[in-house]
Amino acid sequence: MAIHNFQLHATWTGGRNDAAMIHAGNLQTMVSIPPEMDGPGIGTNPDEMLLGAAATCYMITLAAMLERSGIDATIALQSTAQVDVTKGVFTYKSITHTPTISVRGLTEQLEAKVSRYAHKAEETCMISKALRGNVAISVSETIEAIVEDE
Repeated sequence: MAIHNFQLHATWTGGRNDAAMIHAGNLQTMVSIPPEMDGPGIGTNPDEMLLGAAATCYMITLAAMLERSGIDATIALQSTAQVDVTKGVFTYKSITHTPTISVRGLTEQLEAKVSRYAHKAEETCMISKALRGNVAISVSETIEAIVEDE
């Protein structure tokens, strides 16, 4: 068994409406509370970072599954998160991944396989697994053929 450790260093120098600088490997950015939550909106925020982690993990997992199966495809991804605010309490409710998967040599059989992978990638991504039971995650894929230039 291999254990991978990831570390993040942050420096926060003020109160609620200030900002922090975070460093985690290749990620270096400012963070603060978003304007939608009455914050200053400096840099990114935890909500965007959680959505980013879920979306990139999903996309990388799907790309690996397609590659291992020898499927020549490209993925364009739109992911949306919903955060509920009830009585001042913020709750991350759901994430919807909407990939458009363009496939070379698309057939009905290949389309069905790609669709299965689109959903299986969400089930197997480690971030999705970490969120399971707390945040609803769904996939609504579009699969299209790559049109060859003549």
